[in-house]
This record gives sequence, structure tokens and C-alpha cells, in this order.
Amino acid sequence: MAEQKLAAAIKFDYPDDAVPQVVAAGQGALAEYIVEVAEAHGVAVYKDPPLARALGQLELGDRIPPALYRAVAEVLAFVYSLDQDKNRVDQLLQEV
Repeated sequence: MAEQKLAAAIKFDYPDDAVPQVVAAGQGALAEYIVEVAEAHGVAVYKDPPLARALGQLELGDRIPPALYRAVAEVLAFVYSLDQDKNRVDQLLQEV
């Protein structure tokens, strides 16, 4: 049997937020919807099923617990690198 799709979304507004918080989580159709909404709004999607499972155990609005800091930091670093790459491409396109 195929494993059910999981998804979670976090929000982190540095420096206003000290710790990221869970703003959406679900499985199955809800997980698919979370991913669709993220993609429709240009939000990066990072695949890490164990992290999605762990975040799904939290209540919406909960801050990320210290045990998940490293995993969430990897996600944030990934998103930051995507933003930097996009900024470089945008800058190059403006120079053409």
C-alpha cells in the first residue's frame, strides 16, 4: 500500500519571529491542497516526509520545538538559497 502524502507549512518572519511556527499541516487530499496553494503562490516546496510527519504532530500556531531546529534550519537554508538564485537571475536579466 502506498504511503499517504504528508505536508506541512511553516512561517518564519525574521527578525520579528524568534522561532518558526506551523501554519498548515495535513495528509492525503489536504496535503495535496497545501502543496498546490504553496506552488500557486510561488512558495518553495521542500520534500522531507519525516519532518512533515513531525510537524504534523504539532498544533497549528505552535512554535517549532528545539528537537526540530536543525531540520527546519535546513529547510530555511534551502529556501534562502533559492531566493538568492532567483535574485541573481533577475539581476542578470535586467542587465541584458
